[in-house]
Formats: sequence, C-alpha cells, structure tokens
Amino acid sequence: MCGRLSQNLDPTRLQSLFDLPSSRTIEPRWNIAPGSPLLAVRDNGANRDLVPLRWGLIPPWAKTLDISLKTFNARAESVADKPSFAGAFRSRRCLIPADGFYEWEQRSGRKLPWLIRRRDGMPLALAGLWERWQPAGAVAIESCTIITCPANRLLARIHHRMPVVLEQESWRDWLNPAVAVREEVLRPAAGDILEMLPLDPVVNSASAEGPDCQRPRGENQLRLF
Repeated sequence: MCGRLSQNLDPTRLQSLFDLPSSRTIEPRWNIAPGSPLLAVRDNGANRDLVPLRWGLIPPWAKTLDISLKTFNARAESVADKPSFAGAFRSRRCLIPADGFYEWEQRSGRKLPWLIRRRDGMPLALAGLWERWQPAGAVAIESCTIITCPANRLLARIHHRMPVVLEQESWRDWLNPAVAVREEVLRPAAGDILEMLPLDPVVNSASAEGPDCQRPRGENQLRLF
C-alpha cells in the first residue's frame, strides 16, 4: 500500500520534468496522509496542469465522503474492473509527483519508518487516477488514488505492496485517455532505481510536518540495498 508521502518539490524542476506550462509556488509538504490534498499532474487536452486533489478517490455515484477512507489506493490487479476505479482508469489518469513515500517495518512490536525515494534524486512519478464528485447543492470535489502493485525485492523486506512508479517514457500514454494502458506498465519498479532510508519515528504521527519527518533514525543511518 501507499499511505503517506512527501511532496517537497522544486517548482522549476517540476515544470521542466513534467512539461508544465509555467512554474508556480509550491508549499513543501513532508507528510501527506489520505484525506489531505496532494498535487497531481493532469492532461487537460491542450497542456498539462499541476492541480491539488483530495487523496482518497470519491466515485461519481458515492453517497458520502466516507468511501474515500477505503479508496486512497487502487490495486493494479483489479483497477480496470473495480466499479470505484474502472471509469477513472479508462479516462482520468494522472501522475502523482513525490520526492518520496513512507513505509513501516514491524519489528519487535515497534513501527520503524523508512523513506523510499529515487537513487538519482529525481522526483518519483506515481501512477494515479482522479475523479470529480458533485454532491447535491455543494461544490464539486476532485479526488485521487494511487495505484499499487506487488512490492519489488527491495520493498518486500518490509512490506508486500508498493506504489506503481512510472518511468518518463510511459508518462505521455498514461495521461492520454485515448491510449489503452498496457498491463506491463503496472509492474513493480526496478530495484536499482530506488533506495530506502531509515527514519526517526517522528514521522509515525500523521500530524508531524516539516524537514524533521525525514530525519535519520538514531545512529542507524545505513541504507538498505
């Protein structure tokens, strides 16, 4: 699964990498949890936009927001057929840029956090879907989900799932609703593009924010390869 991520992103690099029309002020976010807004890249037909979306997809047919508590992730194995996600998978795909995401290892009754990021220092581009929900008599809410797949060998040491990390050559097709998604795109990331860093438990709290969320864990600052 993917239940916490960081979007401490450089606007100029983001503009260049994702071919966005102009740079914009981006407030660093170090500890984003489901239910909070996160930034996503969408294709509006004329160009790409960077937009805030509520994390936890709300299907058009939903009665309340409650469903979003269960839809912040979508499994790659069933995303094309599950009613909550099938429509968005066909025509409302997005990229979720992030400098990293967090996962926890259960060890001796403790939850030990890890930061997973690209080795090359570039932002991750996570496979996402977005949806627009229009409650009666209220403002429409745009929301999103992050697609997950089985963990690669690196992540499997602490968890059995991971977000789908898309490489740049697949971004154009992913954002184009006229292009059918090839199944092989929704696969675990190659082990050599990611690294894991042990973190201080301060990030365990969803209310924690700021650079301390990525503070190394005590004296154990070894990278797991």
